[in-house]
Amino acid sequence: MNAAVEIVFILVLLLSFAPWLICAKDRRLEVKMTLVQNASAHGAFCLDGSLPAYHLHRGFGAGARNWLLQFEGGGWCNDIPSCLERAQTRRGSTRYMTKYEIFSGILSNNASLNPDFYNWNRVKIRYCDGASFAGNAKFDNGALLSGCSAGGLATFLHCDEFTKYLPNNASVKCLSDAGFFLDERDISLNHTMRSLYKEIVELQGVEQNLDKNCTKSLYIPELCFFPQYALRYITTPFFILNSAYDVFQFHHILVPPSADPRGHWNRCKLNPAACNAHQIDVLQGFRSDMLSALRFFFASSRRGGMFINSCFAHCQSESQDTWFAVDSPRVHNKTIAEAVGDWYFRGRVTKEIDCPYPCNNSCHNLTP
Repeated sequence: MNAAVEIVFILVLLLSFAPWLICAKDRRLEVKMTLVQNASAHGAFCLDGSLPAYHLHRGFGAGARNWLLQFEGGGWCNDIPSCLERAQTRRGSTRYMTKYEIFSGILSNNASLNPDFYNWNRVKIRYCDGASFAGNAKFDNGALLSGCSAGGLATFLHCDEFTKYLPNNASVKCLSDAGFFLDERDISLNHTMRSLYKEIVELQGVEQNLDKNCTKSLYIPELCFFPQYALRYITTPFFILNSAYDVFQFHHILVPPSADPRGHWNRCKLNPAACNAHQIDVLQGFRSDMLSALRFFFASSRRGGMFINSCFAHCQSESQDTWFAVDSPRVHNKTIAEAVGDWYFRGRVTKEIDCPYPCNNSCHNLTP
């Protein structure tokens, strides 16, 4: 093999050739789910014991030898009751998952909508372990990972390990979308997210799968589940896509329900334009803390890239509206797709940081 194999790792699990099926409805690309039949031989199961699954759309032409692997997100479970409950849903069992997934944004096969990756082999890995693909005390460093949200977190956790399973001539890079979860106190000054991650790590035996250099350097090993602590030990080229006002983090890390029992933040959560001056100050403080956590990466990573916008959103690479469209969010007049393409293909230094809210009129503020 003389030609190098290129792989964009938005989450990871390299799949061998497998059957695939596509349905076109209303110009949407729908790709059929395939169960990983030999997963049991590697001890890889969903929470309910069902087989894991993926959706594969084959590449063609110049992209036929290249792979883009996108791992699904969907939160976590941190105790036995929550994991048992999760096991009865699509987040913990392939039995309850939709059998077809729409491929859009970075997964699209339309050159006008996804100019850099449209003809690659594109794989979406379904998420069903509740621990960002890092759980199971018998994990042997090979099975599952992720791309957006909890999947984006998995990219931080397993990016370097993934490269060991590929040919030496493979060009591997990693991209995390909305996976840069901060170790931040909530508005009541409690470490809500740190407590959650500690429970996940202990319940699912995650510590053994965390970066060893990171866990040795910190007095609290489970902190390495946070990307801001693991990032400095990642050697594979990495791109971080995140909102400085990530909606999930806003609602569950900065202002979780436990910290706002009377609902003073409810209107602000639904519409940032409804936030009062104090609330805006708190949100700007959260943005500042995120940029501070990224300062080392911004200054020292020569092969890294980032796109940190000021949109109230969570996961922007799989949605066509936010990935690459006429009115997609831009930073310095560059869309997310253009920034990723410049970083991956054109070797340009791409580290785009947006101005603070509400300066960016191109934002799609996607609050629930």
